[in-house]
Amino acid sequence: MPADGSPPPPLPLRPLRVAVVGAGPAGIYAADALTRQDAVPVAVDLLDRLPTPFGLVRHGIAPDHPKMRAIRDTLHRSLEHPLVRFVGNVDVGVDISLEELRRHVDAVIYTYGASLDRQLGIEGEELPGSLAATDLVAWYTGHPDVDRARVEAALTGVRSVVVVGVGNVALDVARVLARTPEELEPTDMPQHVLDVLAAAPVEEVTVLGRRGPAQATFTTQELRELDGLAEATVLVDPADLELDPGSEERAATDRNVSRNLAVLRGWAGHAPAPDRVRLRLRFFRRPVRLLGDERVTGVEVERTAVDGDGRAMGTGELEVLPADLVVRSVGYRGIPLPGLPVDERSGTVPNDAGRVLREGRPAPGEYVAGWIKRGPSGVVGHNKHDARETVAALLADAAAGVLAPSGPVDDLVDELVARGAEPVLLDDWRAIDAAEAALGATRGRVRTTLHERESLMAAVRAAATRPR
Repeated sequence: MPADGSPPPPLPLRPLRVAVVGAGPAGIYAADALTRQDAVPVAVDLLDRLPTPFGLVRHGIAPDHPKMRAIRDTLHRSLEHPLVRFVGNVDVGVDISLEELRRHVDAVIYTYGASLDRQLGIEGEELPGSLAATDLVAWYTGHPDVDRARVEAALTGVRSVVVVGVGNVALDVARVLARTPEELEPTDMPQHVLDVLAAAPVEEVTVLGRRGPAQATFTTQELRELDGLAEATVLVDPADLELDPGSEERAATDRNVSRNLAVLRGWAGHAPAPDRVRLRLRFFRRPVRLLGDERVTGVEVERTAVDGDGRAMGTGELEVLPADLVVRSVGYRGIPLPGLPVDERSGTVPNDAGRVLREGRPAPGEYVAGWIKRGPSGVVGHNKHDARETVAALLADAAAGVLAPSGPVDDLVDELVARGAEPVLLDDWRAIDAAEAALGATRGRVRTTLHERESLMAAVRAAATRPR
């Protein structure tokens, strides 16, 4: 009963219809939270721009992480719920506007992530051979929208790589580039990716952090995986592990930092070995300029020191690192959907506990979860708590009568088909999944990712024409 003692609103004649925009972990966790509760009947349309679900679990986690990528088996179970409908291959803002979408549902939760990379803002960043980690990761995970030609041209003949950033994505990139073809062969990478990586004669990968190891954001599990590569040696300069008092205090109070330091100190005695890739972790260095004329040939870096507030300050000491390829992995930011406010500085949608704010006030029926809500931080599991907070806000609004079914609504999929769109539903996704498994089986793998949108849709159409 509401706090004012008035009777609760009558039960709806139909379930509350909620559209979730983005079928990655945050969106699937939100759909799961909505359908697991029994206070308010809810039916969910889970929309995604791609024909495939799982977002960064499919196109963000490196394919040599089979245990992490197995998370999608867990996520898949949520798609099987009878009140959840996966609707892929629908670009909200293009195939249907937000205003039009709102007419088909009672509420929308935006969970479409933060896909735009942050730039270094230095001279030479536009040179061929300079890539965003978002582009490289999208390429080796088989994202349909990646510029294959640009990425593959950047990898041609590469011997020395510099990865700028010390988060988990930076370590993923370094690890993938340092692996042997034999190590990558069992993964679900597209065949053209395996072929290009096998032909790249990488000899050295350097990971640069502008601050010290105590300020690095990678997790210990991700860090340890660098030491298990078949033909690579991890190298750390012992001088980079000497900590100032502030960093010592951070290490004493943060278990992740202390564990990272223990791993790094264990590698400080390593020496380069003949015929093995040198995988260097270098701290207290920031890029100030990319060198080269027709393509990148090196990186000019400046030695830094961390001040009392944990900020990196330049010392004026410069050096040049040879590099045929520079990959920046310095963060992500969200991009706005037409009609949805996004803060330019943070790259997130203004919100209060998941309620979208327009002009400082909660917008009835609009919610947000995941990276577009809180920024690009945390691992996959953090999205579960985040989605639950947003769903709790939505359910509280429904209980308070702020949000309620407002009469009959037309079916969203019927409307999309009438507009000429080709929505991919759960059975269609199963056809894609089966086609990838069949392709993988031809080479003794569990699966091989289909990377072209047309190949994905061809699998859907082929299944639709088979006798049932």
